[in-house]
Order: sequence, then C-alpha cells, then structure tokens
Amino acid sequence: MKKIVVATNNIGKLKEIREILKGYQLLSLKDVNCKVEIEEDKDTFEGNSLKKAQEISQLLQMPCIADDSGLCIETYNGWPGVHTARFLGENATAKERNTYILEKMKGLSRDQRKASVKCCITYYENGNYIVGKGEIQGRIVETPRGNNGFGFDEIFELEDGRTYAELSTEEKNKISHRRLALQDLLTKLENHI
Repeated sequence: MKKIVVATNNIGKLKEIREILKGYQLLSLKDVNCKVEIEEDKDTFEGNSLKKAQEISQLLQMPCIADDSGLCIETYNGWPGVHTARFLGENATAKERNTYILEKMKGLSRDQRKASVKCCITYYENGNYIVGKGEIQGRIVETPRGNNGFGFDEIFELEDGRTYAELSTEEKNKISHRRLALQDLLTKLENHI
C-alpha cells in the first residue's frame, strides 16, 4: 500500500481524507515526526496547497497531500478567500472572524449574502502534482446557528437551509467542499498512479 503523508495534524481532517482515499496508507505530520509550519502566502487555494505539498514532500522525500480552503463571499469579490483563517491576524478566533463577517454584512439582503466554500487538495511526488477541487454554494446567515463544526461552519448556510454547523459530522463529510475535492483528486490519482 502506497504511503502518503498528509500535511495536517487535524485529526478530523485526516479521518475524512482516510475515508475517501482508502487504498493508500495516509500518515499525519505527527506520524512522521514533522513539525514544520509552511507559510500560506500564495494568492490562490491551489497555490497554497501546492506549496505545502511540495515543501513537505521534498523535506520528507515521500509523496504528500496538502489542502487549502476558505469562504468566498460574492458581494466582496470572493473575500476573505485564501485569507479566511487569517484576515483578522494569526491569533483571532473563529468566533471573532465570524462576528466580524456578520457585522460587515449587517443589513445586506438575502441575495447579497451569496457565498461559496472552496477547497483545493494537491498530491505532490517527485516534481509532479495533481490537484482536486471542490466547491459548495450557499449564503451567509444573519445569526450564527449550530454547535457542530469549526471555523465558519455556524455562519455558512447550505441550499437546504441548514448551516454546516447544524449538520452531523457524518452528514457534513458526505457533502463538504473537502469531500468533493478529495473525490476529484481520487479520480485523477487512480488514472496516474
């Protein structure tokens, strides 16, 4: 079974990736004793995921998968986008970021609240890379809802009227932007490896 390091220490993310890429032995950064932090300084999700996958792969001399994802609000030309986790600074909490977004959008109509969440997952090995992409459409709610999830989950409403945070982990993992990106990547991997 092919060993691939996943550039994460997030157990939930690793579990989700393992569920989809069952034919591979996936290792976390902790599993391979790698404590390197790769700066996400590119201006696209693809650029950040490629940078992380390439640098970790070259450092460890093994194939690597890395992802980058974020919230893109149509009214603000895709903001916060690649800066979703950092637009208020490195130490801001998800709650502070969500409060800021909701304040910024106060008074906007339902149509002005359209948003999407996007994910790019890159597989890198020996100078070659494959990118999987996923995107879910929705909108930003006026008031946070739900207790399950993290990041912007409580303010991102799906087409069915529930926020990501109102879904069970299993429900979210079946439809998420990361799952779509992983399925896209898996299809491409099976044709190349």
